[in-house]
Amino acid sequence: MTIMIDKKLLDILACPVCKGDIFEDKEELVCVKCKRRYPVIEGIPIMLEEEAKLM
Repeated sequence: MTIMIDKKLLDILACPVCKGDIFEDKEELVCVKCKRRYPVIEGIPIMLEEEAKLM
C-alpha cells in the first residue's frame, strides 16, 4: 500500500537526525541525505531516530 502524505507537510518535514529533506517511498518516509527510513503507521509519520532503519 502506498501512503499519501500532503505535499505541504513533506515540504516542511526534515530528518530529525541530519535535517535532510524527506520524500515518500511506499510505506515509509526516506531522508535524501542520511538514507534513514521512517515508518508511516495508519497515516502518521513516526519521525523518531530509534524507529528509523538505515538503508
